[in-house]
Amino acid sequence: MKKKLRSAFDSRQYMLSRDFEVYYYADKSFKSVGQHSHDYYEFYFFLEGDVEMDVEGRKYALKPGDILVVPPGKRHRADVLGESAYRRFVLWLGKDYIAKLRAESEDYLWFVSRIEKNGEYRFNPGDVGFNALTSRLIALLEEVHSDFFGRDAAISLAIEDIMLHLNRLAYDKLSHRASRESESRYTAITRFIDNHIDEELSLERLSREFYISKYYIAHLFQEETGISVHRYILKKRLSICEDAMRAGESPTRACAIAGFRDYTSFFRAFKKEYGVSPSEFFQSGN
Repeated sequence: MKKKLRSAFDSRQYMLSRDFEVYYYADKSFKSVGQHSHDYYEFYFFLEGDVEMDVEGRKYALKPGDILVVPPGKRHRADVLGESAYRRFVLWLGKDYIAKLRAESEDYLWFVSRIEKNGEYRFNPGDVGFNALTSRLIALLEEVHSDFFGRDAAISLAIEDIMLHLNRLAYDKLSHRASRESESRYTAITRFIDNHIDEELSLERLSREFYISKYYIAHLFQEETGISVHRYILKKRLSICEDAMRAGESPTRACAIAGFRDYTSFFRAFKKEYGVSPSEFFQSGN
């Protein structure tokens, strides 16, 4: 993570901006803020540490990839239990900003509405989904700390992208989806690939899962995408690796997250696709 994007922790629990604030914190010694609430929405993305979060009396022993959403008026506190580094992203959105998003589309607030209804504040989308979100948060921070042309418009688009992606991940994992039979075969297969990307995904396995010929699957993908199933899965995995490294994961960790069976094949595929090695991409600061 670039140093300019890191914030020194401030115990202030009120917003200076009316609309939003975003932070990346990496604390080696953290003095806990007492139980508190605020009048804005807090979106908390946990990266590392030995931390217990208390929200309205519900205690969560956090693990990397956990996301918590704390609505206005909900009392909460983070207790750091160990000596390890405590890393997280925090996004604050004001009530008026949330209302503006809701006016544009309820899809931006599906997860918030669910939390306000059932009081379950934590969600973990898995490594792939979480890394996609942290990559987007880094992009937002870069815009906030820039003086690029169109900065304000880019910030607005980045926040909407984060919120939509978060809600899409939550909806896919938490809602009762239509059964596989009601989906098109192509949609069902691509959804299966997305949900099992870190596993072995041969044509033979897809054939067994969907009770259809592997030759039919190969023809279906060629017809729908213009590329082979193998190429589709490879591009998906490389995209996940790119997001993971942008989010600060090492090339070795990114390789494992995306389901590559060995580093050599990952190295060759990444360099062919991006023109640089994974380590060069990672060290460049993306």
